Amino acid sequence: MSAQPIEFKSQGLRCRGLKYLPADFKAGEKRPCVVLAHGFSAVKEMYFTDYAEAFANAGFVAVVFDYRYQGESEGEPRGQIFPWEQIEDFRNAITFAQMQAEANPDKIGVFGSSYSGGHVICLGALDRRIKAVACQVPLIDGWANFQAIVPRAAGAGMLKVLEADRIERYKTGAVNYLPVVAADNNAVLNTSDSYQWFTDTHNSRAPRWENRTTVESVEKFIEYSPAVYLPRVSPTPFLMMVAENDVLTPTDLAVAGFAQAREPKKLVILPGGHFDAYVKGFSLSSGNATAWFKQWLMA
Repeated sequence: MSAQPIEFKSQGLRCRGLKYLPADFKAGEKRPCVVLAHGFSAVKEMYFTDYAEAFANAGFVAVVFDYRYQGESEGEPRGQIFPWEQIEDFRNAITFAQMQAEANPDKIGVFGSSYSGGHVICLGALDRRIKAVACQVPLIDGWANFQAIVPRAAGAGMLKVLEADRIERYKTGAVNYLPVVAADNNAVLNTSDSYQWFTDTHNSRAPRWENRTTVESVEKFIEYSPAVYLPRVSPTPFLMMVAENDVLTPTDLAVAGFAQAREPKKLVILPGGHFDAYVKGFSLSSGNATAWFKQWLMA
């Protein structure tokens, strides 16, 4: 297996990433391809290169990338996280993948987790170039998620912050920031497991990751509802992996969302919490995704 640096343009900005080829790849072959990108604020080194390697080890070409404004990719302001811009980056990554000599352009799968788990739901519904979708611990609806994990008083206060930020942006163009995680959970991702995972993974794997996002990105998060697209993914095969004790993208919201999807579909319940899928549950989550892609892209 080999990894090659890649870049592609998305609305004028360079998104950068890696292309993985299977160890047994032979010149002239065209293999099925999996395109993947990470969740809210995360960069590819935060275990997504591990997923790309797992897919390549299973015989796929894999393309993993950082969205604009994140990681190695271009764009200002840094830390801007707008879901529909990220979906456009994903669609341009798919186009890039289809143009690769090693990839079969008619056998494209997408993999996403957490925020990008929501993205691949939307992609599966909107982009019929995609022939298989796999998501784990997905965001289903930003507003419902916000209400589920933010105490009511704090939520009302955050909405006031968003209103004030919109006025300031209009008047001055200022870009204001919030921490993604914090030890006291006074942050956008306000759970203790979020703070531990992002902090540990930043220190051990991803020095480029920045613990900040624009205030406007929170506004876009609340407005974002992949749930609308769940019934429209079909007939594209759809795998959802849900953590049994997820407090960040709550388990019950994901399972209820899965019920709205149509066949062919499969639900897998992963042990542990939101971030366990990346670490101690990696072999289980990557194994289920790999089996799904083999079933639908290698038949």
